[in-house]
Amino acid sequence: MDRSGYALIETIRVRDGRIPFLERHLARLARSLTELGLPTPRQDVAALVRPFAGTGDAVLRVEVQDGRASVTVRERPPLEPPAVITASTRHAAYSHKTTARECFVRAAEEATEAQADDALLLTPEGWVAEGTVWTVFWWDGSALHTPALALGILPGIGRARVLEIANGVEEARAPEPALRGKTLFLTNAVRGIVPIASLDQAPVPTDSRTSELATRFWP
Repeated sequence: MDRSGYALIETIRVRDGRIPFLERHLARLARSLTELGLPTPRQDVAALVRPFAGTGDAVLRVEVQDGRASVTVRERPPLEPPAVITASTRHAAYSHKTTARECFVRAAEEATEAQADDALLLTPEGWVAEGTVWTVFWWDGSALHTPALALGILPGIGRARVLEIANGVEEARAPEPALRGKTLFLTNAVRGIVPIASLDQAPVPTDSRTSELATRFWP
């Protein structure tokens, strides 16, 4: 694998002067470094990040490349329910959060061209995978579903949090038509839980259970 310019990244929310999921981000970063055989950064990543808690409400991007770690501050993304399209670009396995994000970049470009806010990707076999920077969940009757990790999606921090606070989430292999008419929401460790407003221009119904989960997302 050509790893020139290749780096691991963690995108971390600072909220109300706290960094709620810092330990989970650090654990995922350490696991990826080990599994990918990449050098551990010489700096203490936690020590680099913790001073930014004083920024109040922000987003931090931690990047680790060639044994060096850096932290940059970004603005919080919009939290309004997005209009989402299904991208024609197919999902590529993304089990580690790295800068090798070509399929997500192309899908986001498709969304911009379609005057949508974001895009959902499908696997080459047509299974629902994940959004450009988020995990998708959907209600089907009394059950809550999300794509299975075995599909090669990112083991997201937000995804893991929803699995903790929701009872009996079913990990699924679902074709895109299975989402039509269902209540959908996205999650990641920056936005929390955000309802999806529309999918391929079709309005998505709301569900009070999504709002209830959103109130319990942040520890």
